[in-house]
Amino acid sequence: MSPESVTYVLTALRIVLAVVFVVAGISHFAPAVQRTMSAMIPPRLRVRGLLAPRNLVIFTGLCEIAGGIGLLLESTRVTSGVALAVFLVAVFPANVYAARHKDRFGAVAIPLVPRLLGQLVLIGLVLVAGLAG
Repeated sequence: MSPESVTYVLTALRIVLAVVFVVAGISHFAPAVQRTMSAMIPPRLRVRGLLAPRNLVIFTGLCEIAGGIGLLLESTRVTSGVALAVFLVAVFPANVYAARHKDRFGAVAIPLVPRLLGQLVLIGLVLVAGLAG
């Protein structure tokens, strides 16, 4: 693959990831999504005050928006790629909790193994988007 083709592929990857993360982040501000995502936080991680579940949902939405936009800016691309990878690891316990409570979360409760594989692929993609070229 020519260097020009690699640049085009990386640019397309960054744009797709940016759209995915920004749209996902914006969804965190919808009341129904906030309720569901707040409920997905495992009970052992729930606290009151600044780190209350609703606040964490808002914070993670802001992280997704900032990370997505950051992938598009050369000056923040590396930081955003690494931060999004860390973010995906940090939110995984909520996905595990949802997977274990399919009766409560329905379609949001993606089975654990496919979710883990998808999360690993996504981590790889944000790292490539952030660190490559």
